[in-house]
Amino acid sequence: MEAGMEKKPKRRTRERILETALKLFNDFGEPNVTTTVIADDMDISPGNLYYHFHSKDEIVNALFADYEKDIENLLTAPGNRPQGAEDIWLFLHLLFETIWKFRFFYRDINDLLTRNRLVETHFQRILIHKEQTAITVCQGLAASGVLTATPAEIPPLAINMTVIATFWLSFEHARRPRGEPDIGRGVYQVMSLAAPYLQGEARRLLEKLSNAYINK
Repeated sequence: MEAGMEKKPKRRTRERILETALKLFNDFGEPNVTTTVIADDMDISPGNLYYHFHSKDEIVNALFADYEKDIENLLTAPGNRPQGAEDIWLFLHLLFETIWKFRFFYRDINDLLTRNRLVETHFQRILIHKEQTAITVCQGLAASGVLTATPAEIPPLAINMTVIATFWLSFEHARRPRGEPDIGRGVYQVMSLAAPYLQGEARRLLEKLSNAYINK
């Protein structure tokens, strides 16, 4: 090695455990992956893993903390400035990418809710925040004249958008278990709920952006 060159620092074992667990949970489902499987995949001893995490629940909770930080930062963004159709399209893309990164939480959510108190309480908060964000976006569009939905129509519209945004990837996985989903189609499915209420340039922009997914 040449003088002055520094070795690239190795990732800490704790970080590698979380990365490996996330991949295995996403690929095979969290209930089907044990700490022994994680250690074997990393070629480390179970004792080495136990030094960092005393149980699989501790690994799940650490991953959930990462997921919660990412999703909460994302859900806060739309309230900071006025949103147009293009902004919302980008926001939904980022939302779906975050859900895809931590998709085992969504696919295994019923099992996790029954035995993990942290996931049970915090996932509820995230769903509420998703709904509130959808309402904020719709209200902003309505205030600017882009969306014609009435105040009474906005809450159910926001709930429907939240349901699709939350569970579309699981639906798509059930349809094509061995394929990677086209996130753009998920975004289109959410945006299509608002399409009947959109006016003018926003409606034309949505039609242009979603053209690739119509009738598919």
